[in-house]
Amino acid sequence: MRNVQRTRRVLRTAVAAAAVAALGIPAALASAVEPPAAPQTASSIGLADRSASSPAKPDKPGKPPKPPKPDKPAHAEPFDALVFSRTTGFRHGSIPVGIEAITQLGAANDFTVTATEDPSVFSDEGLADYEVVVFLSTTGDVLDAGQQAAFERYIQGGGGYAGIHAASDTEYDWPWYGDLVGAYFLSHPANQDATIDVEDPAHPSTAHLPDRWDRHDEWYNFRSNPRGDVHVLASLDEDSYDPGSGAMGADHPTAWCQVYDGGRSWYTGGGHTDESYAEPAFQEHLLGGIQTAAGVVDSDCNATQDASYETVPLDENTANPMMLDVAPDGTVFYVERDGRVQLISPETNLTTTAMTLDVTLANEDGLTGIVLDPGFATNHWVYLYWSPADVGEDGPHNRVSRFTYDPAAGTIDPASEAAVLKVPTQRERCCHAGGDMQFDSQGNLVLVTGDNTDPFESSGYDPIDERPGRENFDAQRTAANSNDLRGKVLRIHPERDGSYTIPEGNMFAPGTELTRPEIFAMGFRNPFRIGVDQATDNILVADYGPDAGAADPARGPAGTVEWNVVSEPGFYGWPYCTGANNAYVDYDFATGESGASFDCAGGVVNDSPSNTGLTQLPPAQEAEVWYGYGGNPDFPEIGGGGAPMGGPVYDFDSELESDVQWPAYWDGKALFGEWNQGKVYSFQLAGDQRDDLVDINRVLPGVLDPTAGFDRPMDMDFGPDGALYVIDWGSGFGGNNDTSGVYRVDYSQGNPSPIAQASADVTDGAAPLAVQFSSEGTRHPAGEPLTLHWDFGDGTTSTEADPAHTYTENGSYTAQLTATDAAGGTGVANVTIVVGNTAPTVSITFPDDGGIFAWGDQVQYEITVDDPDGTVDCADVTLYTSLGHDAHSHPIEELTGCTGVLQTAADGGHDAEANLFWTLEATFPDDGGAVGIPLTGSDLQVLQPKRLQAEFFTDTGRLAGSTSGGDPGVQREGTGDSAGGGQNIGFIEPDDWWAYEPLSLHGIDAVTLRAASPSGGGPISVRWGAPDGPEVGSVTVPATGDWQVYTDVTAELHDVPEGTGKLYFVQTAGQSNVNWLDFVGDGVAYQPPSPRPPTRHLRRRKPWHDRSPCSPASGPIYRSRRWHASPRSGATTDSSWPAGATTWTRGAGTTTSTSPGASTCWSGTV
Repeated sequence: MRNVQRTRRVLRTAVAAAAVAALGIPAALASAVEPPAAPQTASSIGLADRSASSPAKPDKPGKPPKPPKPDKPAHAEPFDALVFSRTTGFRHGSIPVGIEAITQLGAANDFTVTATEDPSVFSDEGLADYEVVVFLSTTGDVLDAGQQAAFERYIQGGGGYAGIHAASDTEYDWPWYGDLVGAYFLSHPANQDATIDVEDPAHPSTAHLPDRWDRHDEWYNFRSNPRGDVHVLASLDEDSYDPGSGAMGADHPTAWCQVYDGGRSWYTGGGHTDESYAEPAFQEHLLGGIQTAAGVVDSDCNATQDASYETVPLDENTANPMMLDVAPDGTVFYVERDGRVQLISPETNLTTTAMTLDVTLANEDGLTGIVLDPGFATNHWVYLYWSPADVGEDGPHNRVSRFTYDPAAGTIDPASEAAVLKVPTQRERCCHAGGDMQFDSQGNLVLVTGDNTDPFESSGYDPIDERPGRENFDAQRTAANSNDLRGKVLRIHPERDGSYTIPEGNMFAPGTELTRPEIFAMGFRNPFRIGVDQATDNILVADYGPDAGAADPARGPAGTVEWNVVSEPGFYGWPYCTGANNAYVDYDFATGESGASFDCAGGVVNDSPSNTGLTQLPPAQEAEVWYGYGGNPDFPEIGGGGAPMGGPVYDFDSELESDVQWPAYWDGKALFGEWNQGKVYSFQLAGDQRDDLVDINRVLPGVLDPTAGFDRPMDMDFGPDGALYVIDWGSGFGGNNDTSGVYRVDYSQGNPSPIAQASADVTDGAAPLAVQFSSEGTRHPAGEPLTLHWDFGDGTTSTEADPAHTYTENGSYTAQLTATDAAGGTGVANVTIVVGNTAPTVSITFPDDGGIFAWGDQVQYEITVDDPDGTVDCADVTLYTSLGHDAHSHPIEELTGCTGVLQTAADGGHDAEANLFWTLEATFPDDGGAVGIPLTGSDLQVLQPKRLQAEFFTDTGRLAGSTSGGDPGVQREGTGDSAGGGQNIGFIEPDDWWAYEPLSLHGIDAVTLRAASPSGGGPISVRWGAPDGPEVGSVTVPATGDWQVYTDVTAELHDVPEGTGKLYFVQTAGQSNVNWLDFVGDGVAYQPPSPRPPTRHLRRRKPWHDRSPCSPASGPIYRSRRWHASPRSGATTDSSWPAGATTWTRGAGTTTSTSPGASTCWSGTV
């Protein structure tokens, strides 16, 4: 795949030829004489290899062993093949050898071969005798228009096509043929050895091959990448050879197949050399391709085609869905962060709440994990990872609890809890809770935990602050501490009585001093999602990394995220090493001095005063995959993103009877999500222990992608039916996203079911409640007619597309729309209607959405709540503040009340080039109204930092009617500004514009642009609301001498609009580069009020002490006290004392001396 440093890579060789010399059979025909081997999947090969070297693992509790897969028939049905080898361009000398090899394959495998170069055979009559036509290294234009039409009719009638090598160098002016072959030839380097990554372990043309197939041939580059249009069987590893000037990069398909225009198509890029046709492995490759193209051997060429899959909504009325698992009967269990365990019935498709736990939502806590016991079908045990609000004498902790589900009632009794494992934590500072859980094949429970360390005051590098009182900023006390359960992969074996035992093979044996035996692996930052390969019990851990945008010799590497194959106990680096054991620097937070880099290979010494475990750590393990926000050239398939989500390994079951089961192509492949991208990838694993990464590919880009309506992969798992179940977090920064949901992705094999969409104009209110329903968006992927049926949940139904219905009784109803096609396929969608309560409306009235702040500012907030059928108690209003970064946010603080002052972070905890902002989410749950069902209202706003990196624009374009050349809009590029900045925007032509949204100019007087232009950039107009909207400012960029020599230019703002909108910058003439924007003014920063004139006398002079509480959960607090004086106290009646400001710090006394008029907790004397 790629030439990178890996410690676990195992190279595999090509399949050797059978020893047949004693039979007098030529080696070139060895595979032709032998019947084709039964296809083997990756998992069956792995199991066979392990059985010879180690004892077999017992089956999962409650899961019967799989029956053996049946052998493939030795001989396929006889058929006739036409081999066509006409050339009008370059002629390959290997054509006669190829014809002879295919003829011998036919003789050995019961099919007849007719070879010709006469195009007249391409008629309806001439082609009727053949099940497949093989284009063997044809070149140029080989058929006339009539012959082309006959061949099209042949394929449309169910015929087969097999293309070999130069078949892609044929008929460039016949688009239909180009689609049939899959891609046209572009170029090739000299003949050489290369490695082929075999992607499909099940197709008959590749099932016999190793994961890496090394061979010698002429390797084609193609004009376009056919992936997505065809099913790729194998691809070239360009790191293994020199692909020449036409290199295709990380994704270079070389063999593929497809169902095309009613027929079948198969192509291989190999076959240039005479020697190719003497290779047993290549001969069998040809045999499988020809047989499947003829249709006499089954194959699946839809396995990676988007159109072969459909997304089925299971529940789109979610709030903060975290994790799911699927019961043997198809019931979907998923958890909401607020403590609810939700069930989706496979019979009714209705969602109910099985149990609600009392959880704290501080920082990243809540109900975050769920997994069903392997024996769930009989014991009904559900394991949850949650953050109890009431911790009692145990102190703050998260815990694994086992509960018992009652299938008859569809509920979970909280009293059934068995507290299995407690993980002590701190809740004073954010972040990193982890919380994913999986069972391995031995019935061991695997739990991952985060480092529970504040990452925001280490400049995006490793938090190793050893100063007194800064323990929560030191990840050495958790992730690198052998005596702490945080920042770990934990592995325990739950017992029937609710306790647990320690399985053999953990990192530390029970009783080892200064260690916890539950630890399987350590040195993780925030392993949020994992997978477990049931064939090997490897734990596949995706670990979030810090956010430094660039490496710093004084601190360490740039922010890096990881995907690890944890096959054995070990130390995985954090907070000392990351990625390919790139070392951080031993930085002293007290002095600001940098020491030596940590010794990743030799083993780091953890000498932190907060470490309670072993000091000498083992050598750090390198990650299998690592990349940063800008990507990693070693893993170009992924690109950037920085938000890794581990996923399951697919285990294909050939005996399973299921209409939705994913095909065998995916067997043994691990899924991996990139949350920031909204994309899913497959990691192909090889080797006896499946710990060797062979290939990375996108998974269904037309299905699991934001362009297809899929926003962010929160959790993924394959169900007992073989379908993929996913949680989509939705498109918002925080939670409560309207676009979140739980879905099932079915393999429909081109026979899709209807897709139902249901909505209502109102979903809550007082009785009688009139509701207008809509089926807009309901459709059939193939355009087939549908019948619709509404069940309103109160005993009434309708067959109208958009019915109106009035609910007369209080209650909660589920209105269900069922769409049915002629074949009986159905799609279901639900809308929940609450009658007897109206949801409150919550609004953050100040600051404005998009308000401007500086890091460290305090911001006063005001929240209004309107509850039409209840009273509003501001004590029930909660404001959650978060640090936003790219497409996600880190919870920071939880405040209570309709008004108050919030504290932003002193800095963003990232480098200056990061895309950072502040988010506010206000919520209010009402009292349930007349029906007793509480509803929650919320409002989400974003605050923008005063320094806004130019490259994080919302969108860009060009004024209508412009005559400028070049691509419309601005482009991002790496900046050469000596002041930094990461990227700048450039290639800005006259009339190009870029914009930022949401944005409010409240409290802003000017905006400064960091700009450059060699000979004068000309004017830039600042406009509000539209590219041609009202101008609120302008600036002219002077000549700076170079595109990367920058200066600051300021636009004074006028006629500043109120409220939230979109701010545009329009280059009206000339050309400029812009690195960043600085907004000038107070913005939304809180300004404490000045003291008022004195109004009353103090009767005597004595010390006065403020005894009011002053112990906030975090950050500073301001308490206002007005002092009024008369001449008796030594002041004049009109004296006005200046206000002093003192910031309260945890650990200090409860009173602080200051001057009168101060806003703080203080004491004073007059």
